[in-house]
Amino acid sequence: MEYNEIGIKALQEGAYEKAVEAFMQAIEKEPKDAVGYINLGNVFASLGDAEKGEPFFQQAIVLDPEAGTAYYGLANLYYNKERYEEAAKLYETAIRKGIDQSDAYFMLAKSLERMDKVKLALPYMQRAAELAPEDLEIRLSYGIILANMEMFTEAGDEFRFILASDEKNADAHYNLGFLYAVSTDRKEDALMHLKEAFTLEPDYEQARYIHDMIQQSDE
Repeated sequence: MEYNEIGIKALQEGAYEKAVEAFMQAIEKEPKDAVGYINLGNVFASLGDAEKGEPFFQQAIVLDPEAGTAYYGLANLYYNKERYEEAAKLYETAIRKGIDQSDAYFMLAKSLERMDKVKLALPYMQRAAELAPEDLEIRLSYGIILANMEMFTEAGDEFRFILASDEKNADAHYNLGFLYAVSTDRKEDALMHLKEAFTLEPDYEQARYIHDMIQQSDE
């Protein structure tokens, strides 16, 4: 079995030290092969050690500028360190290099959101939803962006889709309730969904606050 295969198997089993050892051996055996560096970067990323992971992804990019997974791995490290502008550029590059997957578009959109570039984030989140239509986290984020863009009809469709699949999704209840409150006269529906949100999650203070505000306005 190749060292990279041994390392991947160890990583899947949670044997991180063994994985690191195997990937280091892979690098020693083939120092100009980017795969070992990417794998080692992923191990350190899994361990939350960005400082150790970053140079391995960077070296992989030097060795193979077409290695989309290296850009994606490095982008994840930067995103977790709140370096959103750098992360966005790397996610975009990863996509151009062939990482045509929902997670890449999702993370690019989230990076742009964090930079307050919601309008730019919208098409990437839409693409993520198209690639993974059953991923409720993506659909929720897509709905929130649509709502922020005041595309209320489309946003409502996303939140209702989520609730059709998971009727106990507190975030979907909250966002649909809030949407009804700000964009329609359906106050009872708004109250119902907001109440459901903080009933499912008693610490959902924002849902409770808006629910009480609507009730008080009717008194």
